[in-house]
Amino acid sequence: MDAEQIRRLEPLLADYLKRFDDCFARRDTRAHLPVYIRGQLSGLPRKSVEPIALAADVPVRTLQEFLTQSSWDEDRARSRVSEIVAQEHAHEESIGVIDETGWVKKGEHTPGVQRQYCGSVGKQENSIVTVHLGYAVGDFHCLLDGDLFLPEIWSNDRERCQRAGIPDEVVYRPKSDIALELYDRTRSQGMRFGWLTFDEWYGGKPQFLRALCTRGQKFVAEIPKGFMAWIRPPRVTNRPFHHKRRGSGRKTPRLVAGAARPQTVEQLAKSHPALAAQPWQAWRIKDTEKGPLVWRVKQVLVYIKDGRGLPEGPYHLLVCYHPFTDEIKYFLSNAPADTPVKDLLRVAFGRWHIERCFEDGKGEVGLDHWEGRRWLGLQRHLILTMVSYLFLAKTCQRLRGEKKSRVDCVPGQDSDGRDCAGLTTRLRSTRATVRESCEVHQLLPTTQRFCSQEPHASDDPQITPQRHQAHGPPSLRPKHELAL
Repeated sequence: MDAEQIRRLEPLLADYLKRFDDCFARRDTRAHLPVYIRGQLSGLPRKSVEPIALAADVPVRTLQEFLTQSSWDEDRARSRVSEIVAQEHAHEESIGVIDETGWVKKGEHTPGVQRQYCGSVGKQENSIVTVHLGYAVGDFHCLLDGDLFLPEIWSNDRERCQRAGIPDEVVYRPKSDIALELYDRTRSQGMRFGWLTFDEWYGGKPQFLRALCTRGQKFVAEIPKGFMAWIRPPRVTNRPFHHKRRGSGRKTPRLVAGAARPQTVEQLAKSHPALAAQPWQAWRIKDTEKGPLVWRVKQVLVYIKDGRGLPEGPYHLLVCYHPFTDEIKYFLSNAPADTPVKDLLRVAFGRWHIERCFEDGKGEVGLDHWEGRRWLGLQRHLILTMVSYLFLAKTCQRLRGEKKSRVDCVPGQDSDGRDCAGLTTRLRSTRATVRESCEVHQLLPTTQRFCSQEPHASDDPQITPQRHQAHGPPSLRPKHELAL
């Protein structure tokens, strides 16, 4: 950003924050909002309450009370973020992204803190976990909602919860239930998502997928390789059967006797003719800082178990193979059967948006800088961080212009799924062209960013799903240090 663009930010920020005036009944309480937001958008190395207050020449205790004791409508502030996004960034192909993040917290009094794996330090550490719902259209992305994951050890100790100010109605909920609550709450505020996507921890839970289907929400979910499905659905019968006319009989409807059992998607990809004999198609997912991101893809319609164990579908199954790393990913989608593969891939590989939101949220606006012991303070910090991040995202989009994501098929590939010589040659040629362009324009090379490798803080400590690389545009760094 140049100096003129930085100077323009102050009135733009003032107009933006006026949209939240009705969230604060008292004028003196309302006056603390720009103090906190400007502190988060500033260049302070630490963006917790004390540094923000000292930089703004405001009593520290006053700003602490703004987060934990002052009367203001945090629910309305949260919904205002969704309203702004729905009014100004709505799109029929928008993507909602569900994911979680965590950060280290020392001691034992921070709400929800427990010893668990924390990706920011790469080891078991005292940390808290928050579940989030993000939103993406093209290269625009932001956070719409977030909530604390309260572990069972906390939920069962109500005295400890009372000391942290956690209401009695806030109890342990699986993270998939929290995600559904965030989705329902955001929908009730007027938001609509063309698609929803999430990683294999959520995708591996059929009850979570069924809940989205009952809500009429299209999704593309990464699923674990052990996910069970049929390519050819077994026959179902409604015929009653009583053994020697005794007992209550077998339940109906049911699978016929001797029906084929479902197989894991890994088994289907290796042995079922519908996939094993299918040639790979190479798709350029997007252009990254190191050149095009290309995956080889197979697609087939499958059926999964419903709540009664009967086949339900059809669903799209995508088997995606990376020719240079030998990584294989599996995706499941409830989109209509005639949905183009390129649309499914655009959503499937769209999780980098929320990874970038977490990276920029922690690095630019202090998402993980909160220091406190009160549940209400944490909830309000999450909301105010969303307010700050949305302004940052809108400003960056306005300065760089809108850019749509694109997925293209790479034609003329071999069909054995292993010999990628032609593809390798083309990619090397493309990268050489990029390097030559950089040399001509004297651009400094940039390192590729990677997303967090933290596993989910689930009930099963063995579940450590791999996370997407955050293949996307440069992070939000407008460097606005002047009046902010």
